[in-house]
Amino acid sequence: MIKIFITFLAIAGGVSISMNVFDIEFLYKDYWKEHGVLLLIGLTIFPRLTLLFSSIASGGFLWWVAWFFAPRILVAVLATISYWHNHPILVLFSWLVALGGESGEKHLITSRSVTIRTTGPKFYRNDSFDNNDPDTIEADFERKS
Repeated sequence: MIKIFITFLAIAGGVSISMNVFDIEFLYKDYWKEHGVLLLIGLTIFPRLTLLFSSIASGGFLWWVAWFFAPRILVAVLATISYWHNHPILVLFSWLVALGGESGEKHLITSRSVTIRTTGPKFYRNDSFDNNDPDTIEADFERKS
């Protein structure tokens, strides 16, 4: 519970600094008038597909980089800009899903990675060949002087 409170304070501090120092304007939109629960579920489970095929605004180069590398964080940033004033709890949950989902996804990928070990071709000297083995190929190599 304390982590959620600290996350909320960090988001509120970041929004306050953005509004007062950098003059970033945050919108006064009402999420429930524009979207529904189905969009929330889609953004949580399939953020890239939902962002690509929904009516959420797309942007320039940074938007596409965020869409490719960290789509949940992109969703949280867009939610913060659009719905902070009317739905701060919804924005808090979007940040919790973003931070937990991205780190969990990265941990899952690194912990389940499988190392495949392959052995290269084996070269034998002429005296170690078994001429009766059908899988053995005998070749003569000569070094040019």
